[in-house]
Amino acid sequence: MILSKVLEEFTNCREEAISGRYISPEFITNFVENLPQEFTVSIEGNSVEKRPIYSVKFGSGKTKILMWSQMHGNESTTTKSLLDFCNFLQKYKYQNDVKNVLDNCTFFMIPMLNPDGSKMWTRNNANDVDLNRDSQDLSQPESKLLRQIFNDFKPDFCFNLHGQRTIYGFENTGKPSILSFLAPSANEERNFTFSRKQSASVITHIFKNLQDDLDGNIGLYNDAFNNNCVGDAFQEAGVATILFEAGHYPNDYVRENTRAYIFASLWYAIEACQKDISYPVEDYKMIPEHSKCYCDLHSKGVTIEKLQYKETVVDGVILFSPEPLEEVLGTGVFCHKEVDNASSFKLA
Repeated sequence: MILSKVLEEFTNCREEAISGRYISPEFITNFVENLPQEFTVSIEGNSVEKRPIYSVKFGSGKTKILMWSQMHGNESTTTKSLLDFCNFLQKYKYQNDVKNVLDNCTFFMIPMLNPDGSKMWTRNNANDVDLNRDSQDLSQPESKLLRQIFNDFKPDFCFNLHGQRTIYGFENTGKPSILSFLAPSANEERNFTFSRKQSASVITHIFKNLQDDLDGNIGLYNDAFNNNCVGDAFQEAGVATILFEAGHYPNDYVRENTRAYIFASLWYAIEACQKDISYPVEDYKMIPEHSKCYCDLHSKGVTIEKLQYKETVVDGVILFSPEPLEEVLGTGVFCHKEVDNASSFKLA
């Protein structure tokens, strides 16, 4: 399906009840419990603070795809795209392209893996543990739940859905990183094992379909191996895993534009999985790697001050407060906006 058609259908199916970036666990409960009967909804377990963690299963095909979002509680853009995808499947289930997807694939979706972090708008869970660094220790109930689902479902592909900070861009062009991907390494040598080749081919298919619209704004994460990360651990286990990262579209802190392109990325990824589309690894390696070269603001004065927004949530409203850019967050050579006086703003 051509990109203009995919984006048109995204607009028709966008979950209108979601505004802004904050999604509460209660919203997820209401959404999944009102899905029609072709979606099988289950409570797989509970978080540290005993909030339910839901799964949604649909499709009947032999290609099994496991997808999860909001492993980090303050990364909601891909969650919205997953809910949009559910609406899309409902609306167009009799359209040939969609019917083929549901006939060829079986999906196991976890829309919000970290409901406690999502409620508090924090990266980590209620025990202040990064779930994406817990794949070996499995010290947290959310980590154990995901691993058990992985073991029981035995997926052919995993979609690991995240949201990246506004600090990423491309040093040689000055463009921001709107979308980024990674075929995680399966070993220290970073060899392209069979499953990693599959992951790389899926990402190449996404890239080739989106590059005209997002010319120079799509990149790769560094592929250093760390099997404490879930993607690396699942790739090490021989299952093709694709990291999706929703980045910052210029002047769009709500990330509605990025949301649309993540939706399109899901469609093309699934197209590649079900049709067994294959590209050489060299095509994947041609996608540029991004780096931490951006900050949110350059505040003009005697010297330029580099600022980054800190995000906190109060009563379901996200407050963006400018703070000096920490050195660990990158160089801040480029900025998303130049200002005379930096100020805070709120985003529901």
